[in-house]
Amino acid sequence: MITNNIKKIIVGGLTCCGLAVGLSSCTDFLTIYPTDRIVGENFWKTKSDVDQMVDGCYQSMLSADVQTRAIIWGAYRSDELVKLSDYNNTTLDNISALNLLPTMDYCSWESYYKVINNCNIVLNHAPDVMELDPEFTQGDYEVVCAQMKALRSLCYFYLVRAFRDVPYVTHSVEDDTQVETLPQSTPAEVLQHCIDDLKEARQYIMKSGGYGQNDWRNWGYITTDAVDAILADIYLWRGSMTKNAYNDYEEVERLVEQIVDNKDAYYKKYHTDKVGTGDEDKYHLYLYGDALLEVFYPSYSNSRESILEWQYNGINNSNTALENHYYKLDKNASNGTMMASQIFNTIEATANKEQAKKVFFSKNDYRFWNNVYDADNAEAEQMAIRKMVFGESSAVTLVPPATSGLSKSTSRGYDNFRQNWVVYRITDLMLMEAEALVARSTDADEENLTKAFNLVQKVNKRSMLKTAKDTLNAKDYVTKDAMELLVLAERERELCFEGKRWWDLLRYCYRGMDGVDINKTMASQTGENGQLKAPTLRKSMTEFITRKYKAGEGDAVSYKMDTEPYLYWPVYEKEMKVNNQLKQNPVWIQEKSTTKN
Repeated sequence: MITNNIKKIIVGGLTCCGLAVGLSSCTDFLTIYPTDRIVGENFWKTKSDVDQMVDGCYQSMLSADVQTRAIIWGAYRSDELVKLSDYNNTTLDNISALNLLPTMDYCSWESYYKVINNCNIVLNHAPDVMELDPEFTQGDYEVVCAQMKALRSLCYFYLVRAFRDVPYVTHSVEDDTQVETLPQSTPAEVLQHCIDDLKEARQYIMKSGGYGQNDWRNWGYITTDAVDAILADIYLWRGSMTKNAYNDYEEVERLVEQIVDNKDAYYKKYHTDKVGTGDEDKYHLYLYGDALLEVFYPSYSNSRESILEWQYNGINNSNTALENHYYKLDKNASNGTMMASQIFNTIEATANKEQAKKVFFSKNDYRFWNNVYDADNAEAEQMAIRKMVFGESSAVTLVPPATSGLSKSTSRGYDNFRQNWVVYRITDLMLMEAEALVARSTDADEENLTKAFNLVQKVNKRSMLKTAKDTLNAKDYVTKDAMELLVLAERERELCFEGKRWWDLLRYCYRGMDGVDINKTMASQTGENGQLKAPTLRKSMTEFITRKYKAGEGDAVSYKMDTEPYLYWPVYEKEMKVNNQLKQNPVWIQEKSTTKN
């Protein structure tokens, strides 16, 4: 079920131990012992062995396969990215045309199940170490288990969002004799398992900031704030799929406020320099043009606004997914495969009461200039990405070109690309809370709509020129529909290219759909004569998706993308061949049949 070659998972998972920061290579014992004995009698002896495997699990999240899927699954299918026009790649062409074929490598979930299996291996063997090494205490064991269950839950959440129905396994597979085939579980089952594990994990996991000031583990390991962030994300997702049948939106609000309070306490303890908004504001956001550098290139390698970042040090590891896929106008520009779509090329001065064609409404927004190159060019059909990948020959302009003021520059090469991948940061969570507030409101719920607007305005205003007059006006957003579009638009302005947009659009789509049943798999939702009986998509969903295409090019996608299963990837053909309990996404069975005919 997990892979066609289970030993590749074991070797791959254990090899990543040697990549962990500060740890020695595992290569020596990999060459001495048989694969299925590495995780057995000759390894699990000491606290250090457990620590190495925990580090290895986190390091496996840094793999190019995992991070490439974070981009492809979470961003490329959305309206924000297009393929570089002169890059020849049939797979990306097919994804853009909504021809998701089960033979595509991007349909493989193996890299995420590899992380899951690594976590399960640690959970399986860690109890035995307590009996052998007195330095590995009950408290150490509880923290390790909490981290592994939380990381495993995050991986399952990625899989649910990409495939909807996925096999759920909590036991480790360490040799070929332990492989078993499992059917897919429903989203209701998998998400509830994740929620239960995360709630349990939070009782024992390290408190955020508990590693000490500026220690990378405060951001690189899952802590209490990260658990709360993952939980909030899951609740927001499930609430959107079920129209808040489980009162999930209220949990989102509670968890985000809890994160904000914790980060406020950490800031007041360690940051006395009054940088940013200072002690008068509990969010402590960096202001104006400083945000780009301080969020993605902070002096301490992790931003105070961040909650969870995958740590790339440029020595033992390199963020090759960003380096290889996001095109840039700097050194090694030829490596890129993806560009920002035309929705970023200019502004559209609108109050967002209706769907806009462009992302930004003001040239006084620093993000308009800093996220892409060639901004303010209405003729540009695609633009090179600047955010996260600008290099040694570029200067970051911190003030919109229409004004005078300071600028900052940075110098770094693309060899051994040291760029952390931000999984969660505080503005992401603030906008999640705003989304939840709007989702459970009505037009008459002025209190919640106002609270949501204030959260969005705080995120938006921190990136606007200090003297800008064209900021958001609450009078333009007095209805639930207007506020829903505002939150969606602000999330794109703030979080573009960070692997969030497709998930944002799916939540938006689900809130406008009827008949969604998370207690059933897609394959089981058939009517008489075996015909697919799936919920129809929210009409405006396809209007968002087709914004990135030139006139007429998105018509086929809009016509084709009509029901829920089109939101998800097909199951990889190789997985289907080795696991006869898997059921293919029904629309891609039809697609294959149509292609043959």
